[in-house]
Amino acid sequence: QVQLTESGGGLVQAGGSLRLSCAASGRTFSSYAMGWFRQAPGKEREFVAAINWMGDSAGYADSARGRFTISRDTATKNTGYLQMNNLKPEDTALYYCAAAPATSRTYYYTSGRYTYWGQGTQVTVSS
Repeated sequence: QVQLTESGGGLVQAGGSLRLSCAASGRTFSSYAMGWFRQAPGKEREFVAAINWMGDSAGYADSARGRFTISRDTATKNTGYLQMNNLKPEDTALYYCAAAPATSRTYYYTSGRYTYWGQGTQVTVSS
């Protein structure tokens, strides 16, 4: 069983920055992709960003590209990060970290490919 714990959420003004962290523990896979998703009130969960096991390839939603950067710890690979800059009120949501068993060069855009999920961390951006 893999446990994912997010941290780093909070309240920030528009234009500000936050850095989310996701720590994986327990019986982790030999290699797994890590993704970030978010869900705003009354909306479906949506993809934000994902990164492969090697940490050398990543994908972003259009809404995140150019403002958000996903990364993971290069040593242990069991901690992931989402650096969010130039935040907008529409970025307000509960942000989830997820892990998917994958080959070392693969990541996924769809939530159905992710096996394990964290509890989420709230990000609120005020205008």
